[in-house]
Amino acid sequence: MKGFAKRRLQWIAALVVATVVAALGYVRWAEELQRFTYLTGWLLFALMLVLTAYNTRKKLPFLPLGKSETWLEFHIYAGYFTAVLFLAHVRVRWPTGWFETVLFLLYVVVALSGIVGLILTRGLPKRLTAHGGEVLFERIPFVRRDLHEKSEALALQSATTQKTPIIAEFYARHLGDYFARHRHFFHHLLEIRSPLNALLNKLTDLKRFLNTDERAVAEQLSDLVRQKDGLDYQRALQLTLRLWLFVHIPATYSLMLWSLAHIILVYGFSGGTR
Repeated sequence: MKGFAKRRLQWIAALVVATVVAALGYVRWAEELQRFTYLTGWLLFALMLVLTAYNTRKKLPFLPLGKSETWLEFHIYAGYFTAVLFLAHVRVRWPTGWFETVLFLLYVVVALSGIVGLILTRGLPKRLTAHGGEVLFERIPFVRRDLHEKSEALALQSATTQKTPIIAEFYARHLGDYFARHRHFFHHLLEIRSPLNALLNKLTDLKRFLNTDERAVAEQLSDLVRQKDGLDYQRALQLTLRLWLFVHIPATYSLMLWSLAHIILVYGFSGGTR
């Protein structure tokens, strides 16, 4: 832990120094140096290339390219620094024209999705561990189906053996749809427990009208409801961890392609290649 804290301080110090140098350079040369925009543009593009390479590094863990942990830390703090370079490059102004506006918006999407992803990957795995460990994401549909079949069998068995439809009717009214599909995605994401509590309270109220054997069935259903809630919790958090990458990575590659087109257009129309 001490080593991590020390490295974080080093990265923060490097970010602060780089930001101060960039800010001083902007104040000193932005208006005087004719090629200042070209300089910041190339620095920004080169840095984004390195940041994009992190995704390749993750897919090739067997190559001697340094520790993945170091790459991740660099990716985070260098990503922050791209915001400084980006503001210097556009001279803290809103872009003009549709092409530059699209480029600006792509950068914003990449930057914001990166920050959101950092928050999610720092917080959600801890919540999953505290909630009883992770269920393999690919296994979740099979576990849900098993819970659905068990709960349905309990309700039907109660109607057959007890000669009363109370539990079966309750199941059809309140539990059938609950077990048939995943529920309460945003509630789980925001740690809101009211849907689960409401369902368990209904089962508790139902027990007042049941005999001893039926109460045992209702108790088993309550246990299955809790298991299903825990499974939905796992799915909501794991799916969120996957979904943000479907925004961040495609937006990153789109940004790189758009930036490359931007470079070609700038040099083509300004004579910058001469």
